[in-house]
Amino acid sequence: MDVGTPSRSVKPGDQLRKLRSQLGITAREVEELSRIIAQDQNNEEFIVSHGRIIQVENNESTPSIYKLCSLSAIYGVSITELIALFADLDKLSAHSLQRDQTRMVRVEVDRPGKLMTFPVRFDPGFNVDRTSLLSRLVQVWGEVPVALIQHLNLRALQYGLIGLADFTLYPLLRPGSFVQIDDTQRKVQTPPSASEHERPIYFIELRDGYLCGWCEMQKNQLLVIPHPLSPCKVKVFAYPSEAWIVGRVVAVAARIAPARPASNPPPGATPEPQAQS
Repeated sequence: MDVGTPSRSVKPGDQLRKLRSQLGITAREVEELSRIIAQDQNNEEFIVSHGRIIQVENNESTPSIYKLCSLSAIYGVSITELIALFADLDKLSAHSLQRDQTRMVRVEVDRPGKLMTFPVRFDPGFNVDRTSLLSRLVQVWGEVPVALIQHLNLRALQYGLIGLADFTLYPLLRPGSFVQIDDTQRKVQTPPSASEHERPIYFIELRDGYLCGWCEMQKNQLLVIPHPLSPCKVKVFAYPSEAWIVGRVVAVAARIAPARPASNPPPGATPEPQAQS
């Protein structure tokens, strides 16, 4: 069952009453089922009493996270969707303090029917055996149901997000790009490369964050090498006490427009070229 995208004009209690009515169960039956959940969880906070259900459905009370968990299990609706009835999660995500930091990304699939942006047409010359920049291979992006790509086993893959303040490999790897990481390739390789696109890129975990860049090993030191046009300098870390390799970047979904307004480029960075009319 999918509650869809709730309209802010429809109150949360009305949505919850609709879910219960669709299942054809009474408020007292919900209470009985929640008591079984509370017993299984060994926590009475999971109990949603008949009186509390009526209060919530009349928009006179807001359920706790424990009670929302019980309603999620009983109604067969993800906890994320129930929380979204009470809070605008998209607006909340804009307040993340990690927005400008390079970090690991968890890919959760909790709404199989939900549409998501995904590559739907690739360049005919695309070779799956070659490591390439995804932004150069995708011809058309479209919206497809998440269920159609669940076979990709997204939860098992490692992903990273290049922070808006991370210009280590700029302009080769733009801030705001998503990268796919092969965590079986943790040994730094520095083979001769015909071009910068073939040089191995690594995702590095630090004590206080992450970096993404070219790497070299010098005895017990890990050198993170920036792009020649980047405003960043070479960073040196004791290995593995100060930094370790999460894995090699094997795919990139990159921005094709500036991550920041062209009028406000990063310090020392080359300004984005302007389109000619």
